[in-house]
Amino acid sequence: MSVRDASHDWHRSRVWELAGEGGARWYVKVSPSVKFFTRETRAYRSVVPALGHSRAPHLLDSHADDLTLLLTAAPGAPAPGMGLTAVEWRAVHSQAGMLCAQLHEASELDPRDRAEAEASLAAAADGAEKYLGRAGNRLTGGEQQLVRDYAAQLRRIGPVPLGYIHGDNQPRNWLWSEAGLALVDFERTRPAARVQDLVILAVTEWLDHPDREQAFLQAYGRALTGAERHALRCLTALDAVNCSAWGPDNSHPEVTARGRRTLDRLMKEDRP
Repeated sequence: MSVRDASHDWHRSRVWELAGEGGARWYVKVSPSVKFFTRETRAYRSVVPALGHSRAPHLLDSHADDLTLLLTAAPGAPAPGMGLTAVEWRAVHSQAGMLCAQLHEASELDPRDRAEAEASLAAAADGAEKYLGRAGNRLTGGEQQLVRDYAAQLRRIGPVPLGYIHGDNQPRNWLWSEAGLALVDFERTRPAARVQDLVILAVTEWLDHPDREQAFLQAYGRALTGAERHALRCLTALDAVNCSAWGPDNSHPEVTARGRRTLDRLMKEDRP
């Protein structure tokens, strides 16, 4: 048996691929925290099965004492590294929309999960000051006020559709193959406002490729409500300050650039 480090480019990511005879593969993952371990094991047992066979890994075993999961290997490779054509990218986003709809509607929320989901937008707004503090002088005074304004608006958003979200829904966690798309990495899966699963896509993929957004939402099965559209804009501002804090602190220029691009765009549109 051979072992390959398959971790993300983040110091707390610890994932190894195990390859056996006959092409058999498995993954061993050590969760970065008890919270992530609890979320991910619960997701694999209660939510992920709704995606269907070959659309996600399966949990074979887990050990809470060392936060370890043993997973099957889903088919495919991360979409960003495959040199896909524009047509293929639209197909990827279409299948991502379909799978997200299945995940978001995986099961009825029990009372405890519903309460968490209903509070998710306010919880996101509550994090604004923490990230502003961590970002410090990386943001101008005007940018800091912009983030606070959007956090305040987010608290006033009306009812939005709720469900179980992936939590890190972006192409690096999408595996593409002839069999179609599979989702991986469910450590952030939780009950929340469904629109929270679209934030990273809105400020990266869809900003430059609106045809991908159209393909996603068509397969998702519905257009976003007005409240969701408003919430999404607010959430992109909060994502920007989060990126401005987390990116430099973790030497991650791609995340840092994502935050800066969003802040520049929102300032241009809101404070011309």
